[in-house]
Amino acid sequence: METMIMMAPSQSPTLLGVDIVLVGSVLAGMAAAAILLAIYAAVTVKDPMAKRVKALNERRNELKSGMLTQTAKKRQSLVRKTDTTEKVKDTLAGMKVLQESQIKDVQQKLAQAGYRNKEFAVVVIFARMVLPVVLGLAGVVMFYWTDMFPDWSNFKRFMGFAVMVVAGYKGPEVYLKNIATKRTKMIQKGLPDALDLLVICAEAGLTVDSAFNRVAKELGRAYPELGDEFALTAIELAFLTERRQAFENLAYRVDLDAVRGVVTTMIQTERYGTPLASALRVLSAEFRNERMMRAEEKAARLPAIMTVPLILFILPVLFIVILGPAACSIADAFAGDGPGSN
Repeated sequence: METMIMMAPSQSPTLLGVDIVLVGSVLAGMAAAAILLAIYAAVTVKDPMAKRVKALNERRNELKSGMLTQTAKKRQSLVRKTDTTEKVKDTLAGMKVLQESQIKDVQQKLAQAGYRNKEFAVVVIFARMVLPVVLGLAGVVMFYWTDMFPDWSNFKRFMGFAVMVVAGYKGPEVYLKNIATKRTKMIQKGLPDALDLLVICAEAGLTVDSAFNRVAKELGRAYPELGDEFALTAIELAFLTERRQAFENLAYRVDLDAVRGVVTTMIQTERYGTPLASALRVLSAEFRNERMMRAEEKAARLPAIMTVPLILFILPVLFIVILGPAACSIADAFAGDGPGSN
């Protein structure tokens, strides 16, 4: 008599309806990918100063060759024209959508975000005109033609279409604004230290452009954005005919009241011959007090901010850890005293 052995299909263990083996495999794959990415980033690491040094050298070469107009009415900036941007500019000018005030506004935002090429303003304006059309067509295809969301009502579909159009129009501006805001915060963070170094350089007898260059070298690693701006200011101070213009360019590139105060102080010392070290020392002390006040303000807000995560995430876990064993013991006790118990 033949005995037939029926092998039951192996089933993976589950927890709350989730396959543990599958989740573990996915997590192991993600960990392996993260390790490979970390190794690749460590092997292909590049010098963060190389890009900034290249941009500053280009600026120095532009000033040496005299390609920029050296007048007090026009701001000095690195201008490089390309065939692509010229074609885009001619197209926008032919469509009567390119205004000079709009170009200047976008150029200043690009400068505050750290982009030196003013021709990118034409690309940003072109993207603000094209992206709403592209994303709008994509929204029509997604919400109406292909019917990717059949459960959505007409109102939800229209709102999704409107969100994509608005995102296409405001996306480039929001992107530039976020980059400029982060860059401004980093500059604001290192400005008191930079002013202290400027005071030391001024008391040591260095000239203004040499002092800015020295501070840029010393703080280039800790605060690369601030070092970049100070190095560019030192280059402009060395090559521009009017030193006031170099300081105004610094205030133009950095949207910060503290920097504008430093620029005003530098211009006054250049004009009236007032002691530079004493004025910068007062500004440095003031900026340090402001930085301390901002830190105290963040520390005072911390208890209120931690209240919601504490209630939602920490306290439930704490209750489970403390009361969980007791609840399991009570449940086992009641289960043992049931009708089926011996």
